Amino acid sequence: MVIEDNSSIRKELASLLCKSGYEAIEVTDFQNAAKLVEETRPHLILLDINLPGIDGFQLCSQIRTHSAVPVIFVTSRNTDLDELMSITLGGDDFVTKPYNTAVLMARVASLLKRAYPETTVDVFEHKGVKLHLLSSCVEYNARRAELSRNELKIMHYLMQNKGKIVGRNDLVEFLWDSEAFVDDNTLSVNITRIRGKLGELGVEQFIHTKRGQGYLI
Repeated sequence: MVIEDNSSIRKELASLLCKSGYEAIEVTDFQNAAKLVEETRPHLILLDINLPGIDGFQLCSQIRTHSAVPVIFVTSRNTDLDELMSITLGGDDFVTKPYNTAVLMARVASLLKRAYPETTVDVFEHKGVKLHLLSSCVEYNARRAELSRNELKIMHYLMQNKGKIVGRNDLVEFLWDSEAFVDDNTLSVNITRIRGKLGELGVEQFIHTKRGQGYLI
Protein backbone atom coordinates (compact mmCIF):
# COMPACT_ATOMS: atom_id res chain seq x y z
CA MET A 1 0.00 0.00 0.00
CA VAL A 2 1.33 3.42 -0.98
CA ILE A 3 0.15 6.39 1.10
CA GLU A 4 1.65 9.41 -0.63
CA ASP A 5 -0.02 12.67 -1.65
CA ASN A 6 2.32 13.51 -4.55
CA SER A 7 0.67 11.69 -7.42
CA SER A 8 3.88 11.35 -9.47
CA ILE A 9 5.78 9.79 -6.58
CA ARG A 10 2.79 7.67 -5.58
CA LYS A 11 2.49 6.24 -9.08
CA GLU A 12 6.24 5.72 -9.30
CA LEU A 13 6.26 3.79 -6.03
CA ALA A 14 3.29 1.70 -7.11
CA SER A 15 4.99 0.99 -10.43
CA LEU A 16 8.20 -0.06 -8.69
CA LEU A 17 6.28 -2.44 -6.45
CA CYS A 18 4.41 -3.97 -9.39
CA LYS A 19 7.62 -4.42 -11.36
CA SER A 20 9.05 -6.25 -8.38
CA GLY A 21 6.14 -8.67 -8.41
CA TYR A 22 3.93 -7.09 -5.75
CA GLU A 23 0.41 -5.75 -6.01
CA ALA A 24 0.08 -2.10 -5.06
CA ILE A 25 -2.81 -0.08 -3.67
CA GLU A 26 -2.57 3.69 -4.09
CA VAL A 27 -4.28 5.62 -1.31
CA THR A 28 -5.63 9.13 -1.88
CA ASP A 29 -8.22 9.33 0.93
CA PHE A 30 -5.76 10.03 3.72
CA GLN A 31 -8.36 10.79 6.40
CA ASN A 32 -9.71 7.25 6.08
CA ALA A 33 -6.41 5.53 5.32
CA ALA A 34 -6.24 3.73 8.68
CA LYS A 35 -9.71 2.30 8.08
CA LEU A 36 -8.66 1.19 4.60
CA VAL A 37 -5.64 -0.56 6.10
CA GLU A 38 -7.94 -2.41 8.50
CA GLU A 39 -10.23 -3.45 5.64
CA THR A 40 -7.64 -4.45 3.05
CA ARG A 41 -4.89 -5.74 5.35
CA PRO A 42 -1.87 -4.91 3.15
CA HIS A 43 1.40 -6.75 3.74
CA LEU A 44 3.44 -3.53 3.84
CA ILE A 45 2.89 0.23 3.75
CA LEU A 46 5.03 2.96 2.20
CA LEU A 47 3.99 6.06 4.15
CA ASP A 48 4.78 9.71 3.59
CA ILE A 49 4.91 12.06 6.60
CA ASN A 50 3.57 15.20 4.95
CA LEU A 51 -0.03 14.46 4.05
CA PRO A 52 -3.02 16.81 3.71
CA GLY A 53 -5.27 16.84 6.76
CA ILE A 54 -3.29 14.28 8.72
CA ASP A 55 0.40 13.58 8.93
CA GLY A 56 2.13 10.25 8.61
CA PHE A 57 2.96 10.14 12.31
CA GLN A 58 -0.71 10.41 13.30
CA LEU A 59 -1.69 7.90 10.66
CA CYS A 60 0.96 5.41 11.77
CA SER A 61 -0.29 5.72 15.35
CA GLN A 62 -3.85 5.02 14.20
CA ILE A 63 -2.73 2.00 12.19
CA ARG A 64 -0.80 0.61 15.16
CA THR A 65 -3.98 0.45 17.23
CA HIS A 66 -5.16 -2.47 15.11
CA SER A 67 -2.30 -3.66 12.90
CA ALA A 68 1.35 -4.73 13.05
CA VAL A 69 1.79 -4.34 9.30
CA PRO A 70 5.36 -3.31 8.36
CA VAL A 71 5.59 0.44 7.69
CA ILE A 72 8.37 2.18 5.80
CA PHE A 73 8.33 5.96 6.05
CA VAL A 74 9.32 7.45 2.69
CA THR A 75 9.68 11.17 3.18
CA SER A 76 11.49 14.36 2.26
CA ARG A 77 11.83 15.17 5.94
CA ASN A 78 15.29 14.15 6.98
CA THR A 79 16.06 15.27 10.50
CA ASP A 80 17.09 12.93 13.29
CA LEU A 81 13.90 13.90 15.13
CA ASP A 82 11.76 12.88 12.14
CA GLU A 83 13.45 9.50 11.99
CA LEU A 84 13.22 9.07 15.76
CA MET A 85 9.50 9.88 15.78
CA SER A 86 8.89 7.57 12.83
CA ILE A 87 10.42 4.62 14.62
CA THR A 88 8.99 5.55 18.03
CA LEU A 89 5.45 5.77 16.65
CA GLY A 90 5.63 2.36 15.06
CA GLY A 91 7.50 2.68 11.79
CA ASP A 92 9.84 -0.16 10.82
CA ASP A 93 12.15 1.74 8.48
CA PHE A 94 12.88 5.29 7.36
CA VAL A 95 13.87 6.27 3.82
CA THR A 96 14.46 9.84 2.69
CA LYS A 97 13.65 11.32 -0.71
CA PRO A 98 15.11 11.29 -3.26
CA TYR A 99 15.43 7.59 -2.72
CA ASN A 100 17.46 5.06 -4.61
CA THR A 101 14.83 2.80 -6.12
CA ALA A 102 16.97 -0.33 -5.98
CA VAL A 103 17.80 0.27 -2.32
CA LEU A 104 14.17 0.99 -1.49
CA MET A 105 12.97 -2.22 -3.14
CA ALA A 106 15.72 -4.13 -1.34
CA ARG A 107 14.44 -2.74 1.97
CA VAL A 108 10.88 -3.69 1.02
CA ALA A 109 11.96 -7.24 0.22
CA SER A 110 14.03 -7.51 3.39
CA LEU A 111 11.22 -6.25 5.60
CA LEU A 112 8.67 -8.55 3.99
CA LYS A 113 11.01 -11.48 4.45
CA ARG A 114 11.42 -10.73 8.15
CA ALA A 115 7.71 -10.12 8.64
CA TYR A 116 6.44 -13.11 6.67
CA PRO A 117 9.23 -15.72 6.62
CA GLU A 118 6.80 -18.55 6.01
CA THR A 119 5.48 -17.02 2.79
CA THR A 120 8.64 -15.63 1.28
CA VAL A 121 9.38 -17.28 -2.03
CA ASP A 122 13.06 -17.96 -2.64
CA VAL A 123 12.60 -20.49 -5.43
CA PHE A 124 10.59 -19.95 -8.62
CA GLU A 125 9.77 -22.76 -11.04
CA HIS A 126 8.51 -22.82 -14.61
CA LYS A 127 8.53 -25.73 -17.03
CA GLY A 128 10.88 -27.68 -14.79
CA VAL A 129 13.39 -24.84 -14.53
CA LYS A 130 13.99 -23.66 -10.98
CA LEU A 131 15.41 -20.27 -10.11
CA HIS A 132 17.11 -20.14 -6.71
CA LEU A 133 17.27 -16.53 -5.59
CA LEU A 134 19.42 -17.06 -2.52
CA SER A 135 22.09 -19.08 -4.29
CA SER A 136 21.74 -17.16 -7.60
CA CYS A 137 21.49 -20.15 -9.87
CA VAL A 138 19.14 -21.99 -12.22
CA GLU A 139 18.44 -25.69 -11.89
CA TYR A 140 17.09 -28.26 -14.31
CA ASN A 141 17.04 -32.01 -13.78
CA ALA A 142 19.27 -31.65 -10.70
CA ARG A 143 21.94 -29.77 -12.68
CA ARG A 144 22.73 -26.18 -11.80
CA ALA A 145 24.31 -23.15 -13.44
CA GLU A 146 25.33 -20.00 -11.62
CA LEU A 147 23.97 -16.63 -12.73
CA SER A 148 25.50 -13.19 -12.57
CA ARG A 149 23.66 -10.46 -10.69
CA ASN A 150 21.97 -9.08 -13.80
CA GLU A 151 21.20 -12.53 -15.18
CA LEU A 152 19.53 -13.37 -11.87
CA LYS A 153 17.45 -10.19 -11.96
CA ILE A 154 16.35 -10.87 -15.54
CA MET A 155 15.33 -14.43 -14.73
CA HIS A 156 13.57 -13.28 -11.57
CA TYR A 157 11.57 -10.71 -13.49
CA LEU A 158 10.68 -13.18 -16.24
CA MET A 159 9.67 -15.82 -13.68
CA GLN A 160 7.46 -13.31 -11.89
CA ASN A 161 5.76 -12.57 -15.21
CA LYS A 162 5.68 -16.07 -16.71
CA GLY A 163 3.10 -16.43 -19.43
CA LYS A 164 3.22 -12.70 -20.16
CA ILE A 165 5.24 -10.77 -22.71
CA VAL A 166 7.78 -8.62 -20.88
CA GLY A 167 8.79 -5.51 -22.78
CA ARG A 168 12.48 -4.77 -23.24
CA ASN A 169 12.00 -1.32 -21.73
CA ASP A 170 10.35 -2.86 -18.67
CA LEU A 171 13.31 -5.15 -18.20
CA VAL A 172 15.76 -2.31 -18.70
CA GLU A 173 14.00 -0.16 -16.13
CA PHE A 174 13.82 -3.06 -13.70
CA LEU A 175 17.51 -3.78 -14.09
CA TRP A 176 18.99 -0.36 -14.11
CA ASP A 177 16.13 1.84 -12.88
CA SER A 178 16.69 4.27 -15.73
CA GLU A 179 17.12 3.71 -19.43
CA ALA A 180 19.59 6.58 -19.45
CA PHE A 181 22.25 4.38 -17.92
CA VAL A 182 22.00 1.37 -20.17
CA ASP A 183 23.02 0.29 -23.60
CA ASP A 184 20.16 -1.75 -25.02
CA ASN A 185 22.68 -4.21 -26.40
CA THR A 186 23.67 -5.07 -22.84
CA LEU A 187 20.23 -6.55 -22.26
CA SER A 188 20.58 -8.68 -25.38
CA VAL A 189 23.99 -9.86 -24.22
CA ASN A 190 22.58 -10.90 -20.84
CA ILE A 191 19.66 -12.72 -22.45
CA THR A 192 22.07 -14.56 -24.74
CA ARG A 193 24.20 -15.59 -21.77
CA ILE A 194 21.17 -16.88 -19.88
CA ARG A 195 20.05 -18.88 -22.89
CA GLY A 196 23.55 -20.32 -23.15
CA LYS A 197 23.54 -21.39 -19.50
CA LEU A 198 20.09 -22.91 -19.84
CA GLY A 199 21.25 -24.70 -22.98
CA GLU A 200 24.15 -26.22 -21.03
CA LEU A 201 21.53 -27.67 -18.68
CA GLY A 202 19.55 -29.09 -21.59
CA VAL A 203 16.88 -26.39 -21.61
CA GLU A 204 16.04 -25.04 -25.05
CA GLN A 205 13.45 -22.51 -26.18
CA PHE A 206 12.81 -21.30 -22.63
CA ILE A 207 13.04 -17.56 -23.30
CA HIS A 208 11.13 -16.65 -26.43
CA THR A 209 11.73 -13.40 -28.27
CA LYS A 210 8.58 -11.62 -29.38
CA ARG A 211 9.81 -9.36 -32.15
CA GLY A 212 9.02 -5.73 -31.44
CA GLN A 213 7.45 -6.61 -28.07
CA GLY A 214 9.92 -8.27 -25.72
CA TYR A 215 10.43 -11.65 -24.12
CA LEU A 216 8.15 -14.45 -22.96
CA ILE A 217 8.71 -17.55 -20.88
